[in-house]
Amino acid sequence: MNIKGHRVTLRAMEFSDCSMVCQMFNDPEMENLVVGWAFPISEYAQEKWLENHYSDQTSFRFIIETKEDGPVGIATLMDIDWKNRKADHGMKLANRKHRSKGIGTDTVMAIMRYAFDELGLNRLESSWFADNVASRGLYKKCGWVEEGTRRECIYKGGKYRDLLISGILASEYYKLIQTNHYWDQF
Repeated sequence: MNIKGHRVTLRAMEFSDCSMVCQMFNDPEMENLVVGWAFPISEYAQEKWLENHYSDQTSFRFIIETKEDGPVGIATLMDIDWKNRKADHGMKLANRKHRSKGIGTDTVMAIMRYAFDELGLNRLESSWFADNVASRGLYKKCGWVEEGTRRECIYKGGKYRDLLISGILASEYYKLIQTNHYWDQF
């Protein structure tokens, strides 16, 4: 089953996607924007990761695809806690040219619909650097609530950076789509 948005399709990762994912993870600009850290990765290592995580039922990495450009990034539901009905969400667009075109908004909306309507989750969580204005605006637009700041939490680029913690509840998502009618024209 693919997850459909207005502009994007979220689908399972295939071995043929490993090259795009590898390039994205090796991009220094992308690495500076995202939480966490990475080592340089080869296509072989990415393929092995996919092979080893194929049957993981608590973490999913979806390819974000558009009709115009094909694969443009990844969206995740990670560390799914089936008892407490929550998961961590993240998203990366592989290339700057795909930003500010509604792809991110549609991806987040599609992930929320899948998480809340199909998986029955009650809460999604995410985090980003305090100076990441684009992520802050995107998730606010999608109804997410900033819940706090972890001060000097991530060491990156030779300094400690603050991390904003954000979340959305299923009830907030349902109120949002009732107000903005996001899926009405779907």
